[in-house]
Order: sequence, then C-alpha cells, then structure tokens
Amino acid sequence: MARKDRNGNRKSREQRTPLKLPDLGYYLIVTDTEATERCYFEGLHKSLPENIKNKLVIKVVETRTRTMINKCLEMTAYDAQYRMPWIVFDRDEVKDFDEIIKEAEAYGIGVGWSNPCFEIWMYAYYGAMPAITESWTCCSEFGKVYQRKTEQKYSKADMGLYEKISRTGNEEKAIHIAQQKYEQCVREGKKIPSQMCPCTTVFQLVGEIRKKVKNCL
Repeated sequence: MARKDRNGNRKSREQRTPLKLPDLGYYLIVTDTEATERCYFEGLHKSLPENIKNKLVIKVVETRTRTMINKCLEMTAYDAQYRMPWIVFDRDEVKDFDEIIKEAEAYGIGVGWSNPCFEIWMYAYYGAMPAITESWTCCSEFGKVYQRKTEQKYSKADMGLYEKISRTGNEEKAIHIAQQKYEQCVREGKKIPSQMCPCTTVFQLVGEIRKKVKNCL
C-alpha cells in the first residue's frame, strides 16, 4: 500500500524520501536461537567506536530454523539495496542443515553456521577449537573455560557476553583459528558443512565487519 503525504494524498515510489544507506552497510542477521547470537552480535555492535555505530548497522532477528531464509527474503524485499542478509545457526540437531545452507547461498544470503554449536566459535577466542562433536558437550566445556577466564558462570542470555569474551580472549586470533580449521576441513575433502567438525563460518561475518571498521578508522 502506498504511503500518504501530509495532505492525505498517496505518494508514488518516486515521491518517497529515499532511505539513507549506512556508509559501512546494514547487516540483517536472522538466527534460530533465543539468546546467544543476539547477545553476541548486539554486543559486537555496542563495542564499535561511537563514530562508527551509525555507519554500520547490525539488526538481529529471531525465528524458527526452517523460516530463517523466508524471513531474510521478506525483510529485504523492499530495501534489498541496503541490507546485507545473513543467517546464523548451529548444526546441533538440525536435520536439513546442509540443505538450508545451500538454499540460503543460492539466494545470495550469507551463512554463519557452526558445527556443532555457536560456542565452538567463542571457544576460539581462548586459543582453541577442540574436537567436540556434541552440542551439549561443547556448551559445557566452553562454560568451564569461560568461567576460568571471566570468573563468572556462562549464560547464553548474558547481554555482556561479547564484552567479556572479547576482553578476556583474542578476537583476531579467533578469526585466524576458525579460518585455519575451515581450510583444514576443505583440504581433508570435507566440503559438506555437516561433515566439517569442529568448524564455523561465523569468522567470515565477524572478520568482514572488523575489516570495514579498521579501514574506516
């Protein structure tokens, strides 16, 4: 439905005020979890220098696993020129893991997947991505490391999550470690995400954001 001007007349698309494009991009991150990824990425945005925050937007939206792609397409339908859509989700118990990734990529949607879970990415902040295949084990073991480093219990709903792991860990090293693990899997012939474990592509998204910020400083 067309919008109306101050006199109540309908505006055509040509008459509407164009949306301002953030200088460094508008990241739309759609995830299927209730807390962890939201806490992490909102914390990442909060950590950016004040003069960068309005230039690089990060919006996190939560939905069901099978509707992540549709949610991305729906939200970018009218402003695809300025939104950079990504889905971020875990292998965990997702049956159509590989199919979802393949479908998203076919639509031009970035995919930050983790196998077995998002915690394997945060593990890399502390210098390692251990060979853990079970999600619950990964969460438990990461929680132990996190508590030793931060002196606080790990909570998926902690809004200070990003600040704590970036302060007590090393993000640049995490990106390097995750990239090495990904490349190792490819060298070993493991090119299907569900077979690549431990592995994550979240480093690609975080690395892209950090590179843009660095080039802007």
